[in-house]
Amino acid sequence: MEKKLKKLSKRVNYYLNSYISNFNSPVLIGPMKYGLFPGGKKIRSKIIFDVGKIFKVKNKDLLILAASVEAIHSYSLIHDDLPCMDDDKLRRGKPSTHVKFGESTAILAGNSLLTTAFEILSDKNFKIDDETKSRLINFLSRCSGQTGIAGGQYLDLSYEKKKVSLQKILNMELKKTGKLFEFCCVAPLIIKKNKKYLKSFSKIGKDIGLLFQIVDDLIDFKGKTKFAGKKTQKDIKKGKATIISLLGYENAVKYAFKLKQNIYSRLKKHNTNAQDLRETINFIMERNN
Repeated sequence: MEKKLKKLSKRVNYYLNSYISNFNSPVLIGPMKYGLFPGGKKIRSKIIFDVGKIFKVKNKDLLILAASVEAIHSYSLIHDDLPCMDDDKLRRGKPSTHVKFGESTAILAGNSLLTTAFEILSDKNFKIDDETKSRLINFLSRCSGQTGIAGGQYLDLSYEKKKVSLQKILNMELKKTGKLFEFCCVAPLIIKKNKKYLKSFSKIGKDIGLLFQIVDDLIDFKGKTKFAGKKTQKDIKKGKATIISLLGYENAVKYAFKLKQNIYSRLKKHNTNAQDLRETINFIMERNN
């Protein structure tokens, strides 16, 4: 699995580096690339390719989807790390973008990566029809703004040091993390104009997102900074509202396993075609960073 992720990461990073390097102005390119590269494990990109394999989507189209998603993801991390947000000094094993370049530059670099994602999807080299492009751009917009990542981060900050219900925590984590995973699972079907499995893979994506976030919280709870590549044990110190803070560590683990089984149940009808996606889900469950 690690080899597959490294190979995919190399492809996605090459595409992103080439795309950004072609910008006419060098302004902000340095901080943008710093926030993007070498990047994380590219699990979101892997899921796009896994679902694309099930529905036989062209690899070149999947690569463009992956690049746009990684730009969005990196933007969100740059902004999440800011002193006015989660105030994290370390990200992916190196100083956060605002530590390296300053707060104002980090904000602008994050904003630029956000808009770059939509430039990538609307680019003439993305050889799909305009209606499908519009659907993808609209969907990714909703996954990134107040109904998605931005809204989830707002709720995350609003819930600190408060007693919050399970439903509110799930809604917050769905926005903050689940919506982008939903896009990863649904975008290949949008390209194929496959309406039959759209609802099913929308649910799969949301569940994968919740699973990923719970595992992330478990890593923060028990993990080590040198393995995680970021500061750990910070959720408790900040009074973050998480599944762990509400249900406890062991019950959070059980909840994660329940989500995994729900995902597997939905994938049964796709048999061996979904083996790569199952492998990725297992990797999410077992990761330590």
